[in-house]
Amino acid sequence: MIGGINTSNRYIIPVSNRSYVTPVSTENNVESAARVQPVECQTCKNRKYVDGSNEADVSFKAPGHIAPGQSYATVMSHEQEHVANARQKTAGKDATLLSATVSLKIATCPECGRTYVAGGTTNTTIAYEKKNPYDRGRKLVEGSFLAGQNIDEAV
Repeated sequence: MIGGINTSNRYIIPVSNRSYVTPVSTENNVESAARVQPVECQTCKNRKYVDGSNEADVSFKAPGHIAPGQSYATVMSHEQEHVANARQKTAGKDATLLSATVSLKIATCPECGRTYVAGGTTNTTIAYEKKNPYDRGRKLVEGSFLAGQNIDEAV
């Protein structure tokens, strides 16, 4: 027998009759125990978020604190403000919003080990239409140069 395991039959033999479950008594009762309060580490408590873009009408222009558990929702809603600004910029104008992507950066606190959203970026691609009054005339001239350049030799 090695370490409580019978190697010949491969079954576990109890080493002792000791119970691993502590019985409930007045000393270890949950109601009589002091409640454990979650403690926020100093790194998470002092973490500040600030917007680095040139858009004046978005949140976090001044540094502000976000709790780690609320960082995803808060940072995502901030990045959606940038997407809304891009949509507003292209609405009713000679521009088209081709794409808007949001990327969030996840990090782990070195002190307490909590994961949180460390920041985000929004990339937008906008295509602006160029209206040139001479485009129609240019297309007519280019079309006249191209006419008759294809010859059907089978006839």
